[in-house]
Amino acid sequence: MSLLALILLPLLGSLLPLIGGHRRLRATAGWAAAVLGATVAAVLPHAGAVQDGGVLVERWSWVPAAGLDLALRLDGLSLLFVFLVLGIGLLIVLYAFYYLPERAPLHRFYVLFLLFAASMLGVVLSENLLLLVLFWELTSLSSFLLIGFWNLDPAARQSARMALVVTGGGGLALLAGVLLLGSVAGGYDLTTVLAAGEAVRADPAYPWILGLILLGVFTKSAQFPFHFWLPRAMSAPTPVSAYLHSATMVKAGVFLLARLFPALAGTDLWFVLVTGAGLLTLLFGAFFALFRHDLKGLLAYSTVSHLGLITMLFGLGTPLGAVAGVFHIINHAIFKASLFMAAGIVEHETGSRDMRKLNGLFGYMPYTALLAMVAAAAMAGVPLLNGFLSKEMFFAETLETGLHAAWGLLLPAGAVLSGVFALAYSLRFIHDVFFNGEPVGLTKTPHEPPRYMRVPIEVLVALCLLVGILPGLTVAPWLAMAAEQVVPGRLPDFDLAIWHGFTPPFFMSLTALVGGVLLYAARQRVYRWHDRLVPQLDMQAWFVRAEAAAVRGGGRVTRWLENGSLQRYQLLFLLAVLALVGAGWATATRPFLVPDAGPGPGPSAVLIALGLSLGAGATVVLRRRRFLAVLWLGVVGLGVALLFVRFAAPDLALTMLTVELVTGVLLLLALYFLPQRSPVDSATPRRLRDAAVAGLAGATVGGLLWRTLASEPGRIGPEFLERSLPEAGGANVVNTILVDFRGFDTLGEITVLAIAAVGILTMLRGFLVPPGPDLRGMRWDPDVHPLVLVTISRGLLPLALVVSLFLLVRGHHEPGGGFVAGLVTGVALILQYLASGSRWTRDRLRLRYRPLLAGGLGVATATGLLAWAWGQPFLAAAHGHLHPPLLGDIALSTTLLFDIGVYLTVVGAVTLILAELGRLGQKLEDRFFPAHDQQEGEGSEWPW
Repeated sequence: MSLLALILLPLLGSLLPLIGGHRRLRATAGWAAAVLGATVAAVLPHAGAVQDGGVLVERWSWVPAAGLDLALRLDGLSLLFVFLVLGIGLLIVLYAFYYLPERAPLHRFYVLFLLFAASMLGVVLSENLLLLVLFWELTSLSSFLLIGFWNLDPAARQSARMALVVTGGGGLALLAGVLLLGSVAGGYDLTTVLAAGEAVRADPAYPWILGLILLGVFTKSAQFPFHFWLPRAMSAPTPVSAYLHSATMVKAGVFLLARLFPALAGTDLWFVLVTGAGLLTLLFGAFFALFRHDLKGLLAYSTVSHLGLITMLFGLGTPLGAVAGVFHIINHAIFKASLFMAAGIVEHETGSRDMRKLNGLFGYMPYTALLAMVAAAAMAGVPLLNGFLSKEMFFAETLETGLHAAWGLLLPAGAVLSGVFALAYSLRFIHDVFFNGEPVGLTKTPHEPPRYMRVPIEVLVALCLLVGILPGLTVAPWLAMAAEQVVPGRLPDFDLAIWHGFTPPFFMSLTALVGGVLLYAARQRVYRWHDRLVPQLDMQAWFVRAEAAAVRGGGRVTRWLENGSLQRYQLLFLLAVLALVGAGWATATRPFLVPDAGPGPGPSAVLIALGLSLGAGATVVLRRRRFLAVLWLGVVGLGVALLFVRFAAPDLALTMLTVELVTGVLLLLALYFLPQRSPVDSATPRRLRDAAVAGLAGATVGGLLWRTLASEPGRIGPEFLERSLPEAGGANVVNTILVDFRGFDTLGEITVLAIAAVGILTMLRGFLVPPGPDLRGMRWDPDVHPLVLVTISRGLLPLALVVSLFLLVRGHHEPGGGFVAGLVTGVALILQYLASGSRWTRDRLRLRYRPLLAGGLGVATATGLLAWAWGQPFLAAAHGHLHPPLLGDIALSTTLLFDIGVYLTVVGAVTLILAELGRLGQKLEDRFFPAHDQQEGEGSEWPW
């Protein structure tokens, strides 16, 4: 099965729980488990080849000109993470089935959970770094929604926002770093980047590349000083916390460190930045974990500390350090997931996470307590458990600093100190919760959870024991498989034996164990010292203050910019554009040439140009009288269409003509709800300012046109003329550009059109018509309509639909296409509205704009996916010819499907505006003419 299925299965599977709704709460958990199980089954056929050292790469061309391909890679490192994401995900789905209350919106939880899993799978499977950044941001968005799952809780909303700000900002830095890395390495594929490691490290841009990528890594993996978002993420449900802290979100950062280790590691800058950040985070998280009273808070800070440990191991830059880093990723995922689920059981069965209340639970839930104690001992690095092995490797590597002699004492000392704190907070987790007297002030009587709620913890605790006792049989093959993709060259020999003799790492471990016991014994004195000195180091409070200051500053800027005046918005927009164009002209190196005069324009072109000038001038002079201004603006559009006809551009002329018809009529319909005249501005300085800006804008556009016409030969037109028929299968060059050569741009444009339509819907839904004198004298007759117009419009609608179908089908070879066909249908619908009024749009217009918009975008996107299925770039066209009897030669192309998507989107946008104007008109009827049914045939006036 394709590697793409590993991402698509959970991604598409996340849609079904939405359909299930609140009546199928239990079914959603079963569906989520089935989806993750099917994904495991999909990866198993590839596992054997990867475990033998193979690297599987699949590629679908997407936007090759930008270096963005849908390229996926399955090697030892990504296979390890795939099994971590899916295996722990399956266990958490079972756990969440019992943990989450029935009243919770479980369908939404499993939608987000599967989306989160798909995003993480996309990160670890990406061969293309730009694709990796895309999935990286998707993990930030999905985790934001999961952390804020209890959206009625202000603390959950603030925590989710904090996580999104920090990790989203880091994602932007990562994107910049990846763009620089790709430009230096000569491509964005991992294969290319890893092979160009020496060139990357020698490039002058290497410090910028490393700094930007590390910003993304440190924010995602909660490295100091970006650690504060992770403890706040405890507002999420415990299943989310267990997944986020063990196998997904926070592991994305250290995964990227491991993935780019061959290309970026090995320099002094790498050592100082990565090792320094890791050491600070290791000690900071371990220190603060000891003083948390919240059970999940303690585990959150311990996660921060262990992420610092992993980061520090990669920062050392040694092959064995990288192996130890991968090993601790595995171990931490196992014991941390089990600890969070155990903490969730404690909260679920006692109603509290406060360790000052949770005392003596061993007597009430001994089996759960035993499981939690084993997992906590693994976190502390106790012998015969998995955490002990990677901790020993960590201690050993801190003694091997190589040329970094200044770190020779600091790193081992920091490692031992972190071990002391790790044992102390693990002892506190065990002693304060399960022993230390009796519970205090609990709202529930503690008891064991349901049997199968403990199964995920049992599985993970069994792995802690198996890896700790039999590492060579259990984890060693997986570690070697993953580490081969991290360590450049030959994988160094490493020994996972439980006992290595009386070595320096052994004495470091013994010191940490003894020191941890002593520190916990003296905890009361340490707590008092902490309470006096440490609260001022609250990074979360600093973030909240910075966020509040940013919001206040943004509010001031918004109030200055958005004063409700469209004139001001246009002025600022024009000034910004003029400044950009001016900067471009000032830095241009090409000389300012005079264009070749060529043949004269001819009398028809001159007449059209005079008409354009007259229409533009009249629009400016009559701009206060809105109705006349719109009519003269239509004259300008008609003149432009005639110019297209004069210079042999029938496609553009036809499109321009229909655009003018649609926009002109819609403007007139909108003017009905506005005052007939715009207010007069008598301030002479402002009018002079506007005239100066308008003149400068016109001169700038004219200068740009002059410069374009004066550019050197080598126009792109002849190239498109030559390539259109053989490559795109179409004789209409304009259409082939829109649906083939620049199809991605067109897809973006219709997406923007759909978004604008939804924006119009939102704006009109909140539109109110205030009474006022400006509408006095306007006639309103909701039931009587012109008989001639009604009669003509009824026959024109089917005719217009036939014409639009004709234009749609012929567009690839003759003037036409989906856009102009949609506009023709729009003109017909507008005519029906003008003839029959708002009631017709409500009662007779059965088109539904939401399905039309969604269907149009879906059909256009599906065309690109079909190209992928054939191994072609996204939106690449396939074309051919049929020769049926009697019909002759028939040219076929998949661009017709894309044009149908464009057509549906345009019709959907026009229908949306008509429907909302009709709804607004009906609102006016109900407001001002509540008895119009009894006044049938009688005209009325506005009551003002």
